[in-house]
Amino acid sequence: MTISVEEHTTHKRVGETRLNNHGSKMTIIEYKGRKDITIYFPDSNYTSINKSYSNFAKGNIRNPYDKIICGVGYLDEGNIPTSFLSKRGKYESTRTYGVWQNMLKRCYNPTYQNEHPTHKECTVCEEWYNFQTFAKWYNENYYEIDEQRMNLDKDILIKGNKSYNPNTCVFVPATINNLFIKRNKSRGEYPIGVCFYRGKYLAFCNNKTGIQVSLGSFENSHLAFNSYKNYKENYIKEIANMYKSKIPLNLYEAMLNYKVEESD
Repeated sequence: MTISVEEHTTHKRVGETRLNNHGSKMTIIEYKGRKDITIYFPDSNYTSINKSYSNFAKGNIRNPYDKIICGVGYLDEGNIPTSFLSKRGKYESTRTYGVWQNMLKRCYNPTYQNEHPTHKECTVCEEWYNFQTFAKWYNENYYEIDEQRMNLDKDILIKGNKSYNPNTCVFVPATINNLFIKRNKSRGEYPIGVCFYRGKYLAFCNNKTGIQVSLGSFENSHLAFNSYKNYKENYIKEIANMYKSKIPLNLYEAMLNYKVEESD
């Protein structure tokens, strides 16, 4: 019996193994033609159908369990998209995907951490390595206020927290997020909100309009800091009450109970 070229190719290529572009082992388990092959990824027990042999040969077969973001983040098999077709006719990342990607970058990208040393000890919980898991939490917790930019925050609910996870994170509008931004590089040797000028310790804090308000001059840095502390804590409470009906209850309560410390 004569065997056709295609039949011979089919027999030969079933079982062929390569690595994809992310280093995952993949094997052809079914070959119906050059543009219709089935690939199996043994390390993740994932099967990909209707692929082309040329993409297999180039390593271009996607495995949703490949750790494509900072060596930890993977997409999984869910149906929450990572991109959309924009009005310009180009595929762009969804906001959800961008937030997830940036979160992992802050914690696991060495270049980013060298530029932002305060993130060097930060981590992401393992369940959020999975984009689909994070995206479900995102969709359940995301909200918007007055067209403000919304930020994923990890340390307002629990002060000093270094872990991004469902129990510590909350979305906050830029107005609130800016209340808690710390500029360690520009602070110098004195407590937050304090500087030394002409033999006196001066206390200052920004008001609602972003203008720096003088809180007085003092004999020592501790007294100056206490003035700043009282002003800032009351200011945070004022903003909390202003947004009470618009923000999550846990964020509101955290703002009411927030304590400013000299080590901030």
